[in-house]
Amino acid sequence: MNYGFTEEQLMIQEICDKIGKEKIVPVREKYDETGEFPWDIVKILSESDIFGVYLPEEYGGMGGGCLDMCIATETLSKYCGGIALAFAATGLGTYPLLLYGSEEQKKKYIPDIASGKKLAAFGLTESNAGSDVGGIQTTAVKDGDHYILNGTKQWITNGGEAEIYSVIASTNKAKGARGLSAFIVEKGTKGFSFGKKENKMGIRASVTSELVFEDCRIPSANILGREGAGFMVAMKTFDKSRPGVAAQALGIAQGALDEAVKFARQRVQFEKPIASFQGVQFMLADMATKVEAARTLVYQAAREVDSGSKNISKISAMAKMYASDVAMEVTTDAVQVLGGSGYMKEYPVEKMMRDAKITQIYEGTNQIQRGIIAMNLIKEGASLE
Repeated sequence: MNYGFTEEQLMIQEICDKIGKEKIVPVREKYDETGEFPWDIVKILSESDIFGVYLPEEYGGMGGGCLDMCIATETLSKYCGGIALAFAATGLGTYPLLLYGSEEQKKKYIPDIASGKKLAAFGLTESNAGSDVGGIQTTAVKDGDHYILNGTKQWITNGGEAEIYSVIASTNKAKGARGLSAFIVEKGTKGFSFGKKENKMGIRASVTSELVFEDCRIPSANILGREGAGFMVAMKTFDKSRPGVAAQALGIAQGALDEAVKFARQRVQFEKPIASFQGVQFMLADMATKVEAARTLVYQAAREVDSGSKNISKISAMAKMYASDVAMEVTTDAVQVLGGSGYMKEYPVEKMMRDAKITQIYEGTNQIQRGIIAMNLIKEGASLE
């Protein structure tokens, strides 16, 4: 299918595909089993300038946008959804800076991210604050020209490996969500440490850790925007980043479909390749159609983000919800097509099935996405009355 990519975007796709085939495939099983962070692949992505594809040229990037990020994320995720997250989660941690950072903050932090010298992460989730962002307990208390942070963030992608963190904390608990603020916190800051490293079902090549703040003093200059803007920072960040999660899911689904087609052509039963059986053909046809439908939605959502449109919440939520549901369905069907082989770690589809599940959960569960979509529909419906 022709998605109207520019020459630069096709080049990004080609480079990521080459890295996926030649560098990621040989090591993905190892990283899935060990749960180690794939620094060797990160170095290759850095040397290939992939970390800067979506960042402005004035800060060392290639001048692309959300669409470029989605192209890279989908292509890498086709080979390993976990390894691809080193790149994609850095984008999530960088968006608050892009959206709300001052010129001084952008010049200080983004060039190192664009070059791949430093990774970024987004610190929002807590044990009692997942979908309920207003339940955040981490506090940031003003103390002269500093803020003092106390609290613990949970399930943070790139946690402990990233150097730059966009962290949401409460500066006024009485105001709930309206009392949240966003801060830049650098690894190595006194009082900032890392707790439990999670042992996950999927995306095991991606590190997920606790962030611990114990009387962590950061300069007032590290606030993003203003006090009380934290909820808006988080929501606007998700509007921009959710097509990236959708692209991760899409890549995982495409990878599983490719494996299913390859296996069906090679596996012989009753003296015929199973690809000749109508039951298998129908499964593959349904899988391919859903993947292509998801791709169309994902790239349209990315283009809406890049257009500067102010109303992107609905389509971003649609892309994330649909692509991740498709990823879970397609990977499950891929395991079925491979039969007993699909259940074995010798083949990658069981890993893809495990990797797909998280895309229905993080950056807003798919139940939350449906709520966002419905609220926008109802609001839009007022103009029809």
